[in-house]
Amino acid sequence: MVRAPKPLHLAVEIDGAGGHPAAWRVWGRPPEDVLSPRVLRSVVDTAEAAGFALVTIDDRVVPGEGAYPVGRLDAGTRASFVATTTASIGVAPTVQALTTEPFHLATQLASLDHGSRGRAAWVVGSDNSADVNGAVGFEPRAPEAVQREVRDVIELARQLWDSWEDDAVIRDAATGRYLDPDKVHHVGFEGEFFSIVGPLITPRSPQGQIVVVGAAELGVTDLLDIVLLSGRDVTEIGTSAAGQQAVTLADVEVILDTKTESAQSRLARLDGYSPWPDRGRLRFAGSARDFVDLVRSLADKVDGVRIHPAVVTTDLAVLVDEVLPVLQELSLHRIPKPGSTLRETLGLPRPLSRFTSTTN
Repeated sequence: MVRAPKPLHLAVEIDGAGGHPAAWRVWGRPPEDVLSPRVLRSVVDTAEAAGFALVTIDDRVVPGEGAYPVGRLDAGTRASFVATTTASIGVAPTVQALTTEPFHLATQLASLDHGSRGRAAWVVGSDNSADVNGAVGFEPRAPEAVQREVRDVIELARQLWDSWEDDAVIRDAATGRYLDPDKVHHVGFEGEFFSIVGPLITPRSPQGQIVVVGAAELGVTDLLDIVLLSGRDVTEIGTSAAGQQAVTLADVEVILDTKTESAQSRLARLDGYSPWPDRGRLRFAGSARDFVDLVRSLADKVDGVRIHPAVVTTDLAVLVDEVLPVLQELSLHRIPKPGSTLRETLGLPRPLSRFTSTTN
């Protein structure tokens, strides 16, 4: 018996002009358009119309010199901007766990989930570089301390998202009561790096728990809803993680053939400005047909793929026109339903607040 193919979740990284540091030189727009809200919305609209489940938006310090364009808008702000203009695609900004005040981080992400009507996710940032620490007056941590602090921030955020029960807001006009105070819970968190007394200032959001996305190498896969796998991790972790509750996505950097230029020629031209750094991800350069074959080969190892287009304008267009339609024909492409929460799209349960049983 021939086994039916497993549909995959497809995500796409849309930060700036593309994943290659020289993308802004060849993307066909003025360099200053990397900061354009109009361009950002156009890219997200294209990804949503094509059926991507999720867009991720990177956030890191831009070097003051070199091949990168200088300037970036905050990822959370960009995510909030596009969330209210979309209907089915998940929106996942990178928010740094080591340099963002945890209470504000949890509040910002809960607000994004309200604004998107349940399509928010959080890509856990763990930038420990001297540049990002220097910008906020911190000192770089040891690797072991980074893992412990990231774990604390995620655990605290999850507690704060639960601090309002689902039915805490009652809006009883007759009595003038807006909420039931017995269903709003203080969170007393005393950790190695910070202490917090809740509750959150935001009522529980549509998903209850925002979808938490993080790289396998963070060492906190037990706290993640989506685990991002590097090239090595796809084979070492992907198969074993696939049976767990978390969704596994292979991180793949992609540069594709166009009608006028091969992928290899395009890559050589971009690398002539500045080399594409090796971040440990799978990297594909070739035709749309061969990329479809790569995605098919990953279907037994992971639940989906997060694609990093080398040049967002050029490569996203090829993906939309030549890759996603073929994956759909092969039943390898999950298309989100308008109005669905991101958890529903990913097949993840909506958890009850951990405090629900204390008052019900």
